[in-house]
Amino acid sequence: MTIKVGDRLPPAKLAKVTPDGPDQVSTEDFFAGRRVALFAVPGAFTPTCSARHLPGYVEQAQAFRDKGVDEIACTSVNDAFVLSAWAKSGDTGDKVTMLADGNADFAKAIGLTMDGSAYGMGTRSQRYAMLVNDGVVEALHVEAPGEFKVSSAENLLASI
Repeated sequence: MTIKVGDRLPPAKLAKVTPDGPDQVSTEDFFAGRRVALFAVPGAFTPTCSARHLPGYVEQAQAFRDKGVDEIACTSVNDAFVLSAWAKSGDTGDKVTMLADGNADFAKAIGLTMDGSAYGMGTRSQRYAMLVNDGVVEALHVEAPGEFKVSSAENLLASI
């Protein structure tokens, strides 16, 4: 079943990228007591993700803060080391927190996986953006396959 607005995020473990290496975090702890703009990409270093998706959130970080968002986070079905390298490549600084979902456990738990086997990618996360308020989905924008429209930073900002 796919998560929807008004649902609480299910319990899952993610690997938060930190300067000291990966730090295991639970969804309950990470999203507790604050508003988080969470976006997901099918893969780090993939063309649309690197050229448009991640840069949009980096560029709009202050606009999210101005609208009461405490943190911007990106999740992908990659390991924390790949996401760390992608964060450096994308010059995210402290603007976007990377959350590795290496086994797709979180993507599966919220019902937003896709089959990228035809491209050698296996199970991946669909492209989406959501606003999470104290663990509850406040806004959700899931892309149609192959699209990049509704999950952009600009679109999520407009929905807040």
